[in-house]
Amino acid sequence: MAPPDANQPLQRLLEFSEVMMAIVVLGIVFMLIVPLPPGILDFFLVCNITFSVITILIALSIVEPLEFSVFPTMLLVTTLFRLSLDVSATRMILLNGYLKDPVSHMPTGAGHLIPAFGKVVVGGNLLVGLILFVILITIQIMVITKGAERVAQVAARFTLDKMPGEQMAIDADLAAGIITSDQAKERRSKVQRQADFYGSMDGAGKFITGDAMAAVIIMVVNIVGGMGMGMLYFNMGVWDALNTFALLSIGNGLITTVPAFLMSTSMGLIVTRAASQSNLAQDLILQLTAQPRALKLATQALFGMGMLGLTGLFAFPSTPFLVLSCVLHFCLKSLESERNAAIQVVETKDDQVKAVKRRDPVEVTTIMEVDPIAMEVGRGLLGLVNPDEEAKLISRVVAIRRHLALELGIIVPGVRFRDNLQLAPNSYVIKMRNLEVARGEVNCNQFLAIGPEEKLKNLRGTKTVDPTYAMPGVWISPEQRGDAERLGCMLFDPVSVMATQMTEVLRARAAELLGRQEVQALLDLIKRAKPMVVKEATQDLSVGDIQKVLCNLLSERVSIRDLSRILECLADHVGVTKDPDLLTEFVRVRLAANICEDYVNNDKMLNVISLDPEIERSLRQAMHRDVMGLQLNLDPREGQHILSCLGKEVESLRERGLQPIVLTVPDVRPALRRLCERSFPMLVVLSWNEIAPGVQVNSLGMATL
Repeated sequence: MAPPDANQPLQRLLEFSEVMMAIVVLGIVFMLIVPLPPGILDFFLVCNITFSVITILIALSIVEPLEFSVFPTMLLVTTLFRLSLDVSATRMILLNGYLKDPVSHMPTGAGHLIPAFGKVVVGGNLLVGLILFVILITIQIMVITKGAERVAQVAARFTLDKMPGEQMAIDADLAAGIITSDQAKERRSKVQRQADFYGSMDGAGKFITGDAMAAVIIMVVNIVGGMGMGMLYFNMGVWDALNTFALLSIGNGLITTVPAFLMSTSMGLIVTRAASQSNLAQDLILQLTAQPRALKLATQALFGMGMLGLTGLFAFPSTPFLVLSCVLHFCLKSLESERNAAIQVVETKDDQVKAVKRRDPVEVTTIMEVDPIAMEVGRGLLGLVNPDEEAKLISRVVAIRRHLALELGIIVPGVRFRDNLQLAPNSYVIKMRNLEVARGEVNCNQFLAIGPEEKLKNLRGTKTVDPTYAMPGVWISPEQRGDAERLGCMLFDPVSVMATQMTEVLRARAAELLGRQEVQALLDLIKRAKPMVVKEATQDLSVGDIQKVLCNLLSERVSIRDLSRILECLADHVGVTKDPDLLTEFVRVRLAANICEDYVNNDKMLNVISLDPEIERSLRQAMHRDVMGLQLNLDPREGQHILSCLGKEVESLRERGLQPIVLTVPDVRPALRRLCERSFPMLVVLSWNEIAPGVQVNSLGMATL
């Protein structure tokens, strides 16, 4: 027998939630028309207070406002509920307010909660109760609700202004491999929900303001109407009618205004909640105790005020000052003892690590190892790679490795992080096998704004160039972030800049990371699911031959993730040739659909540069193969002339914002790629055999001699 599910009651409640919500809303409207018995009115008044208390406790517990995104709609429902209670209470006060208990002489016609609440608050003085009611309403409208509305307005405006910049930042992170497509979709949804939430909160504050205004009008109507009913219909004296109906009206006004006050406070707490990792109580404790010097000065000031009171120089009580100074002093001592204990633990661990290092010297073989990928940082960037601190860059590199595994189909080795005091404090260097392949410089605690130069002129900061794409940018302070987003600039923090550059470096040099050992690991992985494919491919080809084909594909950014299909193609053509370059061409034809998918537009159109047949003839005549593989014996002046003609067409496509792609005949494609790989490393060279079915070719130019 299966154990009962602990969430079954909640699940059953959720199944009928729509019906229950409809019943609640219709019941509230029904209360506006049908009189309620006094006992039920008392119960609903208690429900109103309970729900408002729960709401303000939730507002104190949430970490970010979107955790309580239903609050604007809930505010409308609760406001309607309070108004229906006011209408029901008004009906009872006017019709049955004259009824009194024969013993206590307390009004009983409007239930027991309203007169009891009125008597406690009024305290035998109607004027005091009326003043308290007016003060409470004034605070609710003029201070809390008005301030919350203003915060919601500003937040809604800034949220809408920065949406384009946030969307572009999400797209940039997705393209850099920092986040997955699911994470990008979730972040876009969060940005949209945030804008909708603050827009709704901007209007939801009007519900509270209108509710407070209605409470004042209802109380005045109850007092005036009750006195009229008491004197005209129930033969009550003026003072008796005023005392009775004013008590009930003030009690009703306060018992419905207090929950409204709590709801408006909840609204203020929610819209003023800043981004954090914990709730309000934890943030207050951590941030108030983060500055012991301020607490120490406050303790000394309170103690001094208390001592002045004891001397008699000033006529104020000294006990509260002295008690609070003692409490703060006790808190300071506790904080100091905790910090000292934490420091002692860290020092002990450091001593243990140093002792182990002294007993276990570094072996020579460890020093001789060459790291496939390494990043050296200046002393100003150590916090980004220090495991004892937040180490944001290390966690970002994990996401990069996962993204490249999905995109290119290779297992990227781990990245070694080192400090290099010879570098500038904010500089970093990316190395592969101890050779520098890229470098850059970032400013910690600032943001890199990238956009058109005419927009960047409006920002104050250090001008720079994006190290990855060589686009103009400005390093700005966090205070200018809103200005940059309104200008439509893309914003990147230092970690994102470094991670993006590393992603592009690894993507461009993926072939250098794929050795024989890595290929054997991939073959072992495929062998578990498709052993026959691996067996046929490795029967006549060595691991080194397969590695050369895979590296040829990666050097032109062709994914090898579908390794089983690549091995099948190699097995099909190994009887024809074992030349890695020719086998690569056969594999590219087999992967034509995958290759074209990366370059076609939404209309399945491939925009290309055609090649003059004269150039193709020259390349064909210059090609020959020997033990070193494909060689290109082309006159240097002729080769430079071909590159010059091709460069004009490439630059023309780049100015139009298009990916430069050259289309040529199959037998010339390897030679053309070999000729262009140094001058145009990002140029895509395709053959007619690699055009997938359904893809239309649109020639935008021709490279001619």
